[in-house]
Amino acid sequence: MNGSAAIATTVFGIAMAATILIGVWSARGRSKGLAEWSVSSRGLGVLFIWLLMAGETYTSFSFLGTAGWSYSFGAPILYLVAYLTVGFAVAYVVGPALWTYASRHGLISIADIAEFRFRSRPVGILVAVVATVFIVPYIQVQIQGMGVVVNAMTYGHVDLKVAAVISFVVAEVFILVSGLRGSAWVSVLKDMLVIVAVVFLAVYIPMHYLGGFGDFMQRMVSEKREWLTFPGHESGGRDGVWFLSTVVLNAVTITIFPTTVAGYLSAKSPNALRRNALLLPWYQLLLFVPMVVGATALFVMPTLGNPDLALFSLVTDSLPSPVVALIGVAGALSAIVPMSVFMLSIGTLWGRTVLGGGNGADPRARRRVLGKAGDASDIRTKRLSQLVCVVAGLIALAGSLFYPNTLVELSVLSYEGLAQLVPVVLLALYWRRLTARAAVAGMVAGLAVMTGLWATENDPFLGVNGGIIALAVNLVVVVVVVRLAQRAAGPWRRGVSGG
Repeated sequence: MNGSAAIATTVFGIAMAATILIGVWSARGRSKGLAEWSVSSRGLGVLFIWLLMAGETYTSFSFLGTAGWSYSFGAPILYLVAYLTVGFAVAYVVGPALWTYASRHGLISIADIAEFRFRSRPVGILVAVVATVFIVPYIQVQIQGMGVVVNAMTYGHVDLKVAAVISFVVAEVFILVSGLRGSAWVSVLKDMLVIVAVVFLAVYIPMHYLGGFGDFMQRMVSEKREWLTFPGHESGGRDGVWFLSTVVLNAVTITIFPTTVAGYLSAKSPNALRRNALLLPWYQLLLFVPMVVGATALFVMPTLGNPDLALFSLVTDSLPSPVVALIGVAGALSAIVPMSVFMLSIGTLWGRTVLGGGNGADPRARRRVLGKAGDASDIRTKRLSQLVCVVAGLIALAGSLFYPNTLVELSVLSYEGLAQLVPVVLLALYWRRLTARAAVAGMVAGLAVMTGLWATENDPFLGVNGGIIALAVNLVVVVVVVRLAQRAAGPWRRGVSGG
């Protein structure tokens, strides 16, 4: 191992140790119950909510995939900033509504919300299973992203698989001990490094390679104009229609993403969420930096084999090893923080709703009274949630080590799949006549359409994101089933329910 690799590896090791210490330390003096572990006892203020939810949006994809898409396609990558910004505008309304409903009834996840709303544990279990299927691939993506980042920052001396195992261990240790509060505290370190790193790269990379941002833009306009307009460079039909449909789909879906909802429910008050929704769009400005770096690589390394390495290829080529190490740590933590919240969310989904007997709302299920925070029943449910958290992480780790492409291919469908939960989780809170049968029928129809479009390679279909087509079918089925049920009930029942 040469000197540069030794320095980078040492810095990485220190950063991982600090991450575990910060995460574990944050749990001191806190309740040992499920509510503290899963949603921080609904006690996080505006700053920590902002850091936590910003940490979930700025992932390893921001360092790797954003630069890679910019290098490969150009303009289509702008969907990332667009849907996150629009999504936070939607969250200004949705977040407080979900917080109020969940806080009033002591709910801790989207499966919990669905079970209580429909008084049906099977609906809650179905939501938990569907959400898990589409979240586990995201954990694997973060693990593999961490591997790529660490391998690049150590100049190839730390193996991809070793880095994957390290990321799993670090995330599991502090999330099992501290829960969501641990992720929020680690986000403080992560976001400080990310902000410093990307602001530095925004100035340094164009200046070092192309003489400045003005020269960079001039060369883009004169030499790479195709990258600046839709559908971009060989993007596979990602034109303006795809852009708009994807922004709409993802902006709505992110508001009921299990990790996003975990952030909502950890807030002290609805006002904290409203302030957070106003502040978070500013954080997305940082996403433009990897885009610029990826586009710069077009002129510096025009034959780059793996576009996802565009950012770190320029970083390792132009900067001294201590700086490379710090940027690498920012990228590594950008994988660990969201990965920890993904695992916690799955644990929370399963711990109470699937394995813990539900929340007692279903009159047909065995009556269960939720225990008080910290009592034997509550601790048992928390332990089940932690067990599932470990199992979900192990599945994703095994996938990254032995089947690196299988689950990652499924991750492409994650937003489209989770979008089919919008009616059962969100619409149901506003439409009192929505029944469990209608919500489940719509969800199944939407998932079937989405899977069919993907399997037949018709996504996007005529330029439209397949997920939004599936969601449209989902909503049509929901409305039809509700209307048919109302007709079957007769005019007297409709009059009573309408009152």
